Amino acid sequence: MREAGRLVGKAHALVRDMIAPGITTAEIDLAVEALFEKHGAHPLFKGVAGKVPFPAVCCISVNEQVVHGIPGTRVLVEGDIVKVDTGCRLDGWCGDSAWSYAVGQIDPLGQRLMKIGQENLELAIREMGRRERWSEIASLMEKHVREAGFSVVEQFVGHGIGREMHEDPQVPNFVSKQLLRQDFKIVPGLVLAIEPMVNAGTKSVRILRDHWTVETKDKKPSVHFEHTVAMTESGPVVLTDGT
Repeated sequence: MREAGRLVGKAHALVRDMIAPGITTAEIDLAVEALFEKHGAHPLFKGVAGKVPFPAVCCISVNEQVVHGIPGTRVLVEGDIVKVDTGCRLDGWCGDSAWSYAVGQIDPLGQRLMKIGQENLELAIREMGRRERWSEIASLMEKHVREAGFSVVEQFVGHGIGREMHEDPQVPNFVSKQLLRQDFKIVPGLVLAIEPMVNAGTKSVRILRDHWTVETKDKKPSVHFEHTVAMTESGPVVLTDGT
């Protein structure tokens, strides 16, 4: 899984270099697809079943779009917040990661939202090495977001990952009765795709007519950060940071 994760990290390094006013979301997607093809990796997202199959290698979601945005002719402009989520299978093992990128200078609200979102992911990774059960971590993640005055998306959660992109357990970023029923221990050998989604306004979201793109109901911006993280005997190891 290190190799799959490393390639996903390289994809994000490529995206980071491409993000600028004037580029289209389709151009970003095509570049990542070419990178995966060059390394003999299978893109995880393209063709995923739904009311219509997902048509791209990356989910690219802009501003109020939370997740699952379809790349296309949209041109990025100064001030946009762009979420890029992608994953691949390499030699039978999967890696999955998402990151939020600022296009040029963004407003103070967007800057703070991105800071809190990234901190939330870092908090979860750090606490994996300190806590016994996931519910303890989810509670800290939720508290961190709420104290900042933002909201946690509850309709979509993280997941286990290994031979397949989506495996058990479900990995929420908040505490609920369902989580407490499905809580799990943090033990060596566990590999999770941890992915907090943080909204500037309401937690409520809706799916657009393309059957994929999810946006905030109040049209306020959202951020999304995700890493594939392995729990080892010596602590958590991030597999998708490109190292």
